[in-house]
Amino acid sequence: MTTNGTNTPLRIVVGSDNAGHAYKTALKEVLHKHAGVTNVLDVGVVDADDVTAYPHLAVDACKKIKAGEADRALLICGTGLGVAISANKVEGIRAVTAHDPYSVERSVLSNNAQVLCFGQRVIGLELAKKLVDEWVELRFDEKSSSAEKVAHISKYEEKFGEL
Repeated sequence: MTTNGTNTPLRIVVGSDNAGHAYKTALKEVLHKHAGVTNVLDVGVVDADDVTAYPHLAVDACKKIKAGEADRALLICGTGLGVAISANKVEGIRAVTAHDPYSVERSVLSNNAQVLCFGQRVIGLELAKKLVDEWVELRFDEKSSSAEKVAHISKYEEKFGEL
């Protein structure tokens, strides 16, 4: 994986529904140990018995990014799809579901996605740990050829507003 050479430490917000709680707990440990992470904020759920619906925690996490309280978010549900759809409803947020190294890399380097979503029922825990460890190292290069494409996404969002 490549970075653009700037590894400013990240503040990461994590969240899951009950279907992703076990992975969230394990992945928080990876983040806490990573030198590239200065803060890990957990927006829930608190345990596997908490039945709070995934849209609430996904939106809460992304509001932290929008408010400047976090740089990125890691969200987990059963498939990773519901949290990604919900996260993308917050203006300015680019969330992706990715379960392989190349997609995780491109989500940041090509798309400047701030939110990575996993499905606990889809990806193995050891691979998820590896991907999170690599994801923390990645930074979007504002001077890259992808920057103009990401700017177009933002322009569409400004034109049509929050959905």
